[in-house]
Order: sequence, then C-alpha cells, then structure tokens
Amino acid sequence: MRLANLKLVLPEGILDNGYIDLEDGFIADIGQDANQYDIDGQGCYALPGLIDLHGDMIERDVEPRPKAYFPTELALLELDKRLAALGITTAYAAISFAEARKMAYLRSEERARDTIHLINSLKDELLVDMRIHARFEVTNHGAPKILHELLEQEHIDLISLNDHTPGQGQYRDLETHIKHVAAWRGISEDAFRVEVLERLERLSQNPPSWDVIHGICEEARKNGIVIASHDDDTIDKVDLITSLGASLSEFPVTMEAAREAKRRGLFTLMGAPNAYRGQSNTGNLSAMEALKEGLVDILASDYYPAAMLHMVFKLTADGTLPLHEAVKLVSSHPANAAGLFDRGSLELEKRADIALVETSPGHLPRVRASFSKGKPIFWDGKLGLARLAPQKVMVNA
Repeated sequence: MRLANLKLVLPEGILDNGYIDLEDGFIADIGQDANQYDIDGQGCYALPGLIDLHGDMIERDVEPRPKAYFPTELALLELDKRLAALGITTAYAAISFAEARKMAYLRSEERARDTIHLINSLKDELLVDMRIHARFEVTNHGAPKILHELLEQEHIDLISLNDHTPGQGQYRDLETHIKHVAAWRGISEDAFRVEVLERLERLSQNPPSWDVIHGICEEARKNGIVIASHDDDTIDKVDLITSLGASLSEFPVTMEAAREAKRRGLFTLMGAPNAYRGQSNTGNLSAMEALKEGLVDILASDYYPAAMLHMVFKLTADGTLPLHEAVKLVSSHPANAAGLFDRGSLELEKRADIALVETSPGHLPRVRASFSKGKPIFWDGKLGLARLAPQKVMVNA
C-alpha cells in the first residue's frame, strides 16, 4: 500500500509531498512526488504512531464517577478505540498495586492482577499494541507476591516504583494534598486529614521492606523489564532509584530531581496534560518549565491521552521545538526508553505505525487515520471519501 501527498515527519525533518510504502506491516520505501498511490493523504502530516508509556485511563473508564463501576472489558475495548483515534498505536496501561485502603477498589493488588490478565487475554484482538505498566506501590506489602507471579508469566512490560506516602514525593506539601484529594473525593478536608494521619501511623508501624523491593527489581532486570521511578523529589531519591536499576524517571516533582535524573543519563518522562496546561494540578514541577530547560525526554498521556498529540503541535506553534523534534517526545524517545527499537520513527524496515494528522490555520490538529503495523485501525472517512470518483446519475426520460 502506498500513502502519498503527505508531509512526512522524519527524524531529521519534514519531507513535503512525500510518500510511504507499507509492506507486510513494515515501511518498505519512502520518497517524494509519487505518480501512483493507493491513498491520497491530502497534505496531512504523517507522524510515527504515538507511544504512551504511562496512561491511567483504564481506571477512570471503569469508574467514571465515584462508586459508578462498569465492566473492565467494556472500558478496555472502548478505550482501545479512543486511543487509535488519537494516533496512539502503542499504549502502556498503568495498573496500580496500591496499599489497601478506603476507595482503593480499582487500585488493589487483586483488581490489578485481574485487569492485567484481561488485557493480556485480549491483546491480539485490540487495535493498539496494549502493554502493561505495573505501578508497584512500595508501601503495599501484599503486592510483591502477585508481582512475582506476573513477572514469571511474562505479563508485565514495565514496572515503576511508587511511593505515595503523604509528606514526600508527589504529596510533599501535605496541606495541598489534603485540599486536592478532599475536593476530588467530595469529602471534608478534616475527614481526609484523619485518613492521612491514620495512614502515616500505619506506615510508621509497618514500613516498606527494601529487601523485598530489591528482589522485585532484580527479577525485573533479569527478565529485561524496564524499571522506572515515580515522583522523584530529591537528589537522594534519584540516587536510590538508580541503585535499584531504574533507567526512567517519571514525573519528577522538583527541578532539582529532574536535573539529577538528566545528569545520571535517565530518560525523564512528564505528563502531556501538565505541559499543555502549563502547570501541575497538584502544584509540583511544571512540565513546560522542565521542557524549556531541556530536561524532558518523553511526554505521556497520564490521565488525558488527547494531550500528547496536541502538545506536540503546541510546542511547534510557540517556537519551543521544530515539529520533527517535538514528535520525538511521543515516538522515538519513549520507544528507546522501553527498548522498542522496531518502532517510533518513519524509517525503512520499522513497523508501519503511522498517524495521519490534518492541520489548518485557526483549527486544532485532527487525526484522520491511524495504522498499526500497516493495518488501518482508525479511519474517519475524510481521506477515504476524497478518493471516490463522482458517480454518474441516470435519469429516465
């Protein structure tokens, strides 16, 4: 199949009036000025399919409102279609193994295991390449046993070390954390403050076992699983996670931690929604500030997948990065961080994971078609309709 009349976003720049040949799921040829083609791209940009290393959406789709639950399979299948329509062709579903507590229905180790098994059982039926990002809450003493089981079954593709203990990391400002979560849950700040103090008391009596955490990380490394940190806030925290074998720093919450992660050669990931809005919704490091400092390698969907594509074009529009460099934040950089060297760029012999994006002055970019390994997984009809020849209408005399 040949796609033509495109602006190809290649690693080194933009190729106007380009074409791209897809054969057996891979890119067979790239060039300019094709006379014959199968699909007229009508001047759309052709981007490598977006790669999302951290998306929390499955939890939100299962419970769109507090205590309003929907079947996990229903949520997964609908999320899959939405991701394809956003040009995301590889997605790591971030599944939480959180400490058992109130409101933890979706983030318990049992629920996490069931969701991971479901995703793996449906993997071949999904439109996008859905992978598993296991979020190991290090304060959860029930998680390691299940994580060992899932690692042995090769059901995990990436593991991150999370510590959401109030007073450090993402929640280092205790009062801001209390205000934010109380408002989100619709309860009083005093009621949530009691929960926080009770949790801190429990953790003081039963702290994380670092021997167990080291064991999980060692097993992950032996299986070639990428290890990520989460919410690094100090140089000491970056030093700790590096000693555990982490190669990816997710959502550093201070400029100090982001600089240290960069200095040590870790990939640094931040949320596209944070960057798009220009601020963290919990008052931590602005992804946009970190981007301007050259400290961000990867943008992830976090809680809002549409932000990935739109942030790429926003960075270009405001002059922060040329388009081909901005695209790397959501394609080749996450591919390299995850060890997915078969995708992430429009190059010969790479997977034909492609998003066709229409842009026009005064309008937001729109994905018109997406391909995963050469197969169309989203097609909104605009490009297809343009190829239909006018039909003659016969009128009876």
